[in-house]
Amino acid sequence: MTNENASTSRREISTEDLRKLRDYLISRVAAEANEHGVVDDHFRSVVMKKIQEAYIAAKIMLPREIGEKVIKSAYDEIVGYGPIQGLLEDDDVSEVMVNGPKLVFVEKKGKLTLTDVQFDDDDHVLRVIEKIISPLGRRIDPDSPTVDARLPDGSRVNAVIPPVAIDGPSITIRKFRKEKLKVEDLIRFGSISQNMADFLQACVVAKMNIVISGGTGSGKTTLLNVLSGFIPEDERIVSIEDAAELQLQQVHKVRMETKTANLDGLGLVTIRDLVRNSLRMRPDRIIVGECRGGEALDMLQAMNTGHDGSLTTVHANSPRDASSRLEVLVMMAGMDLPVKVIRQQIATAVDLIVQQTRLKDGSRRVTAITEVAGMEGETIVLTDIFKFEQTGISPDGKIEGKLEPTGMRPLFSPKLEAAGFKLKPEIFGATIAEVLERTRKR
Repeated sequence: MTNENASTSRREISTEDLRKLRDYLISRVAAEANEHGVVDDHFRSVVMKKIQEAYIAAKIMLPREIGEKVIKSAYDEIVGYGPIQGLLEDDDVSEVMVNGPKLVFVEKKGKLTLTDVQFDDDDHVLRVIEKIISPLGRRIDPDSPTVDARLPDGSRVNAVIPPVAIDGPSITIRKFRKEKLKVEDLIRFGSISQNMADFLQACVVAKMNIVISGGTGSGKTTLLNVLSGFIPEDERIVSIEDAAELQLQQVHKVRMETKTANLDGLGLVTIRDLVRNSLRMRPDRIIVGECRGGEALDMLQAMNTGHDGSLTTVHANSPRDASSRLEVLVMMAGMDLPVKVIRQQIATAVDLIVQQTRLKDGSRRVTAITEVAGMEGETIVLTDIFKFEQTGISPDGKIEGKLEPTGMRPLFSPKLEAAGFKLKPEIFGATIAEVLERTRKR
């Protein structure tokens, strides 16, 4: 490296030159780094010191800003996730999307933006994918070209490689806040109102079975995390996910996640396997991160056989769509049940559907809280308890509206009262005059 000093300093430094310098610094440090094993603060400081020493020893005359950038790039490759490490450290970034080595997008405040971050090539992207999934014992290869995983901080990762990914390997990372959101945060953001929060807390404590419905990126998991915080400490929780991302704060919990098959096609553990197993674990609550297949039938059966207070999410755009989605998922269990029987299962198992929506301005709000009120003929009866009504759009493009009660009290109100929650009539939209009139009649 030192023999090239003069020529390097006299000509313009190309991206390829910087890449070679980065790889040189990595080669000087990587062997020692691999021997260390555990990535902790001491390890990070040692790696940074070694890289800086290697850079100085190389005697490459670069502008300070460029030199620091190369050192940081080498550091990120060793202790982080390469080019996207800086994006993962940015608290304003909620999602990182790698569409290929030269196309890296981020979501900030609900808006997608193309960044100037780039990988060297497809192999570079693949190395980062392997670095993410290797500690989890997961695999990705042409025979198994998709994988779900998580980062140590709980951020959710999906990776896809050829031949499924036509334009090269792709990574999608849904970041999670370092601090768990509380219900007060959702109220402050305008996601829910105080009345809705009080109602949902009562429903969770009183062991209503709740399905959170919403589209991709609408905030279903965030809301599920918040609702799980209402579960009393003295109850045993079993959570089941594809990739563990729930941030349960209770002590008495068992967290499980699925497992992919090994190279021989053996060892596969699905959501459905885990739901069935959870019934033997004496759970007070079962939380399934997302129902997306035949496990919906097992979940409904659990709800119908004494496991009240269960929580899950489904992909759907409205409460009515959510009930239809559950029908389809139950059919995927392969039991060949009549539609009416499936709907009866849903109507008796699910108490409440909470609709979470990502609006056009990027904000995420609860747009409906709907009671599953039973069956009428062969149709599931849904009753909106709260509903979001859009009133307009502000000059800066923000959607304006109110989360209002519909005036309907849920049929399960006696269960809430039995659990110690005597919610005020005003929560459900009753006026003071109506309350006084009811009192007078009594």
